[in-house]
Amino acid sequence: MQLRVNNQILTVHAAPETPLLWVLREELTLVGSKFGCGMGLCGACTVLVDGHATRSCITPISTLDGKQITTIEGLSAEGTHPVQKAWNEVDVPQCGYCQAGQILTAKALLDHTPDPTDEQIDAAMSNNLCRCGTYPRIRKAIHRAAEMGKSTHAMLEIREELLAAKGESNAIKS
Repeated sequence: MQLRVNNQILTVHAAPETPLLWVLREELTLVGSKFGCGMGLCGACTVLVDGHATRSCITPISTLDGKQITTIEGLSAEGTHPVQKAWNEVDVPQCGYCQAGQILTAKALLDHTPDPTDEQIDAAMSNNLCRCGTYPRIRKAIHRAAEMGKSTHAMLEIREELLAAKGESNAIKS
């Protein structure tokens, strides 16, 4: 079977009912997603599937044909994604075990709700457990990443206006 993981087509040799988490960790050696509860309740195993936060511990690989899977390793190898930058700036992690799932859930939230309220953040993140209790810092980092995203979009708009004035316009891609 082939999976599209972090923008690469990869052949995997596992039974169709195998949970994605085990394929990622054991076969593809992408160990950023963690095993927490094995029931899809804690969020430590969260990855993005077609941009949606998905619990990889309960998602059989047979359901992923043609879908894009993004792990924490595929978000940004250099740590330059706004959510990763905000996480570091706010100093969110303590033990770090839940952070890959937290970051990917936050990215999915910001992709769908670029300027979330505290209530929207709490609702989106409510099923991602942090045993260290860094929830206030997680919320602060999501707000910070939203600010960074707005700044980036504003810079792209200014660039587009300058290019248009020079007759070199390109469509802005969000």
